[in-house]
Amino acid sequence: MNGTSGRWIPFAVVLAIAAFVALPVLQLTRDGDSSPAPVELPDRLQAAPQIPAAATFPAEASPNVRTLILYDVSGRWGRLGELYATMTANLAGHFGRWTAKPARDYARGELAGHTALVYVGSTYDERLPSALLDDILRTSRPVVWLGSNIGQLERRAGDFRARYGWRPGLLDHSPLPHVRYKGRTLTRWVQNDAGVMGYAALDRSRVRVLAEAVRANGSRFPWAVRSRNLTYVGEIPLQYTSETDRVLAFADLLFDALAPRTQERHRALVRLEDINPLSDPAQLRAAADYLHAKRIPFGFGVSPYYRDPKGREDGPDDVHLSDAPEVVAALEYLVRKGGVLIGHGYTHQWDGGSNPYNGVTGDDVEFFRVTETGDGQVRELGPLPSDDSIAWSESRIVAANREFAAAGFPTPRIFEFPHYAASDRAYRAAARRFSTRWERGLYFAGLLGDGPTSYRHVEGQFFPYVVRDVYGSKVLPENLGSIAPNTWHTYKARRPEDLVRAARANLVVRDGFAAFYFHPFLDLEHLKRTVEGIQAAGYRFVDPSSL
Repeated sequence: MNGTSGRWIPFAVVLAIAAFVALPVLQLTRDGDSSPAPVELPDRLQAAPQIPAAATFPAEASPNVRTLILYDVSGRWGRLGELYATMTANLAGHFGRWTAKPARDYARGELAGHTALVYVGSTYDERLPSALLDDILRTSRPVVWLGSNIGQLERRAGDFRARYGWRPGLLDHSPLPHVRYKGRTLTRWVQNDAGVMGYAALDRSRVRVLAEAVRANGSRFPWAVRSRNLTYVGEIPLQYTSETDRVLAFADLLFDALAPRTQERHRALVRLEDINPLSDPAQLRAAADYLHAKRIPFGFGVSPYYRDPKGREDGPDDVHLSDAPEVVAALEYLVRKGGVLIGHGYTHQWDGGSNPYNGVTGDDVEFFRVTETGDGQVRELGPLPSDDSIAWSESRIVAANREFAAAGFPTPRIFEFPHYAASDRAYRAAARRFSTRWERGLYFAGLLGDGPTSYRHVEGQFFPYVVRDVYGSKVLPENLGSIAPNTWHTYKARRPEDLVRAARANLVVRDGFAAFYFHPFLDLEHLKRTVEGIQAAGYRFVDPSSL
């Protein structure tokens, strides 16, 4: 949002939507790009603060929980195994520590040193070590098996049906638009034709059907089952996801394996978004007054330096937060009304050109290179040219903190990347300065090894609860998205009822959140309808700084 024109571009919604769907292969191009000079670190801020490791773990995490995550790596799509394992590791980070490695590297007896095993079967017929299969058949520890290759365990057991009460059958490739879990209907992208495992035999007196896949004609068959210590999910639930998707069932099933005594509770979070030195103080105060009257704590994300280097908008091209006293006073008012300051980048744009739109604060991406195609689609290309370093990213974070200090504010304790887009090194720079991020994230192939060798293969992920992700940060959930009153380019409008519907779907997560953000320049009625709908669904709003 540009504060002078009142024009709203819901690009954060764009990237949020992109994060739900398995992203296509990305083509990197850096021709014709230029880069602004990095911000110099002040001498007194050269060293990154020492953040205690405990601060980066969710309050619910236990030092006694350690998850072993195994994944496939062979074949044309082998990289997907690691990406799905990365996403599984992020969810496991809610409960404690984890170890992730290719299944083929499993060593006999390794399972005994872990609380539970999650195997991500993404490559059909990838050969699994006999030591792994034998240990699974011997152990009493929880085993969660996703997708392919359950037939190898069946053959190794010899008595699989007698032991577990079911046998795998053939994949069902019919349109499967829904999954029923805990009496609620979750969505599944109907064009996902990868298939869900069917069953050649299943004794319901011995097997608990945890969730059912629902065909387009309304007929059902088991989607997830449990017998003894083995939980089997008939597909990889981490691809083609959305706020109401069956991935929520998987996120909840992890409690059974890693924290089975967890009590039911449902919390909510709200954040005022995309505030900068040209924001309207009256709109900020109005939003704060409403939330305070409802006794709702909230966060507010601020980009402290406004930039319009190309002069695309009417009004000033360069405004520091300290040069906007009315906005500073409004932000102080937000704090008094229960708001928590969130660092939302430095300038929320890139001086090197359109990224992807106009280079104006609030409209463009700051820590990643993004373009727009001729048909309005957004494509994430990779790091900003010549700026993909921890030092460069950290210099912008330090510069933002300096802007806050000049305006009389303490350094924020929580950070949010503009438009939820950053490189691996930018995420690691944030982890050096903040224990906590509040956002969705991008996760790249290679993160479970030495780091990404390219940014061609990426998945976006949202979380229904607080996690410690693979970058080493605690991440607060934002799993409902934001209000977008109007359709824009190829992106559909999202109204309060859509967010409330997503909140109801998230009730399947036994200790989950309904978390969203709101742009204060929108009609305040949108915020009221969303908040009150979420409360009516059974959620309680909490202070983001308490998590």
